[in-house]
Amino acid sequence: MTTSTISTAALNWPVSDRSSKLSFSVSVNNTSACSFRSLFSSSWRRFADRRTGLSVDYSSKKKQRVHICGIWGNLGRQMENKPMIMVTNDDGIEGPGLQSLVGLLASTNRYQVCVCAPDTEMSGVGHSITWQNPLQVKQVEIPGATAFAVPGTPADCASLGISKTLFPRVPDLVISGINKGSNCGYHILYSGTVAGAREAFLTGVPAISISYDWVGGKSTVKDYKLAAGACLPIINAILADIKNKTYPLKCFLNIDLPTDVLNHKGYKLTKQGKSIIKMGWKKITSEAQVGKILSTMTMETDHLANIDMNATEVSQESQNSLLYMREIRGLEVGEKDTDYYSVREGYISVCPLSALSHAETDSETYFKEWLPSVTECFSSSAL
Repeated sequence: MTTSTISTAALNWPVSDRSSKLSFSVSVNNTSACSFRSLFSSSWRRFADRRTGLSVDYSSKKKQRVHICGIWGNLGRQMENKPMIMVTNDDGIEGPGLQSLVGLLASTNRYQVCVCAPDTEMSGVGHSITWQNPLQVKQVEIPGATAFAVPGTPADCASLGISKTLFPRVPDLVISGINKGSNCGYHILYSGTVAGAREAFLTGVPAISISYDWVGGKSTVKDYKLAAGACLPIINAILADIKNKTYPLKCFLNIDLPTDVLNHKGYKLTKQGKSIIKMGWKKITSEAQVGKILSTMTMETDHLANIDMNATEVSQESQNSLLYMREIRGLEVGEKDTDYYSVREGYISVCPLSALSHAETDSETYFKEWLPSVTECFSSSAL
């Protein structure tokens, strides 16, 4: 028997029967220990990773593959010692942002990686949930992760993923993303990506949402990998604080990365601004070719310009109805030091959010005087 080092990222661990004897066929990977050094909150933190060593049976005649037999007991304990991260999104489980993020997390061999994400695109659904209908969940293959596709919203997926129904325990951290398009300002209210993190936060599980400011014709799929790498120091720092029981649970983080993520100017703590894409409605003549908008912040005029608003295919049903589609009518960026403005300046915006909605100070002052006068007037008129 020879002892070697393998990458457990190649294993898709079962989630139910831990006591049974398991057989795996995986590739040997003799990579040395990895180390990470990250900068977060002006402090350097060092993280080291030692790959799991297992006894490997080389009795197989195939030179490229090895056969491993083991009992879940030891493997399970080794896996449980690693932080568990659950990933969801609103672009769908096959979205390149999620795939890039999961690929990076699995390649470090530092975490147990689980995925519970919509089986189709769910951009712009906000914090909607499925209430009356059951969800038929399907396990899918994603290298290095245990993954399930769900015909539900991001909030559904986050709730299901942290319920211990699909996975053996509650994850240490939930990450929603990486979204195609930034989610800043008022668009946070529309975002399914942010809602996935918010749902976990409402249940007391630390969470972050990650979005990349995709620009058509400039951004590429490779930028998702760069975005994932840029978020790794934050992820490691959060997990370290969770382990030390110092991480605040009164908020979750919304992270937005600039288009030129390779040359970003650094991490910037921001507040939610008032940026919003002004939308209107336009009458169209066909349901055909309208497509789906990929993100609440990716509704660009060039995207809508490719849609044939004068298509001639009109269904019998639509002849008796009116068809309207949203159209862009402008963009408001918001103030300096807010999330969207900072992203456009080239910074990685780190914006703490909560589930509570507070009115602005001047509004609160107004209503403190307004409400007593209303109640007094009502009491007088009632007499």
